[in-house]
Amino acid sequence: MDNITHSIIGLGVAELLQRSLAPETERAAQRGRRRLLLFSCWFASNMPDLDLFLTRLLPKPLGYLLQHRGHTHTLLWALPQALLLLAALWLFWPGARALLKGSAAARAGLGAALLLGLGLHLSMDYLNSYGLHPFYPFDPRWFYGDLVFIVEPLFWVALGAPLALTLARPVARGAALAALAGALLFFAARGFLGWGACAVLLSLGAGLAALQRRAGERGRGALLAGLGVCLGFIALQGGAAALARQRIDAALHRIDPAARLLDVALTAYPSQPLCWSFVTLEMNEARGRYRLRRGVASLAPDALAPAACPAGLTEALPRRALAPGIAADLELDGSLAALRALRRDDCHVEAWLRFARAPVVEAGQAYDLRYRSLMKDNFSTLDLARARLQGCPASVPEWAYPRRDLLTAPSG
Repeated sequence: MDNITHSIIGLGVAELLQRSLAPETERAAQRGRRRLLLFSCWFASNMPDLDLFLTRLLPKPLGYLLQHRGHTHTLLWALPQALLLLAALWLFWPGARALLKGSAAARAGLGAALLLGLGLHLSMDYLNSYGLHPFYPFDPRWFYGDLVFIVEPLFWVALGAPLALTLARPVARGAALAALAGALLFFAARGFLGWGACAVLLSLGAGLAALQRRAGERGRGALLAGLGVCLGFIALQGGAAALARQRIDAALHRIDPAARLLDVALTAYPSQPLCWSFVTLEMNEARGRYRLRRGVASLAPDALAPAACPAGLTEALPRRALAPGIAADLELDGSLAALRALRRDDCHVEAWLRFARAPVVEAGQAYDLRYRSLMKDNFSTLDLARARLQGCPASVPEWAYPRRDLLTAPSG
């Protein structure tokens, strides 16, 4: 997820923790504990993304593809990160150190804030189609949620609106709510968010803000309701994604029954469970070929055609209908033998294939079809000729190949 979402989720959970713990005996200590929990959970909710500083360990684009969402996004490294942040707080924040020495509630709250912040970061990153490998080195596979768009304004509203009402000054509360509403209107005007979804989110934010206003200094109802909205939305997205995947699978089976569908990578649209972008991968081992398709699926084809999905996040390309509500705008075909030979003979491609979920090799380039767009550069693109002028990349992380099913020839 984006770091605004990570921050709002972390701050919302910290505020809920603060209100759930027994209050400190002195008001100054109560204020100090709130600052400590807010900062700690916010920082922990963003801390795994410090792996962006490691992207220079490998040449472009491998550094970003293989180091971001890397070791700091694993459960094994969550505890060392929590201990590192705890040590920094103890050493460089004298007021927090004094509070922690005298307050069991503050110690319990801080421990929960650190672990929840880190855990929430991994959980939120799992939700989109980029993926992560949280169980490395015990299990080096990538795991993909394919449930939520990487920038999801519903999370901003569900916890951001109650959080705005916890600010001390009326001017700050008004500014925060205005910024939240302005962001929604901006996204809708640019075509990133449907106007209907924008209206629902504005109404939701107003309701949660009103609920928080009545909650008082210790009230938790609005924050709990916001968390419930987030969990309910994720559950709704899960059901919609399963239905979209089922319909896409059926459509492709009717078109080519001989091909085996290996993957349907789904990308959600912001706050729109009826619309999905997809990339599919099929393989025909007997023919020695694999095929990728990219397109848009609507779960309500009569009321919401693929063309009605948010225009700002779709390309205006000719589409071929595959089934009612399902249309493809791009189809690519590749050779299994050529891809397997590249993996065997080219160390740069071998490293790149530890990231690529939808691999395409054409015109001297390798790229992941999930990120191909006419509107922006594909950050996954590997220039084969340029890469071969360099030595083999060193210290490549041992992530499992997302497409081992393509790369492994059948035995016998």
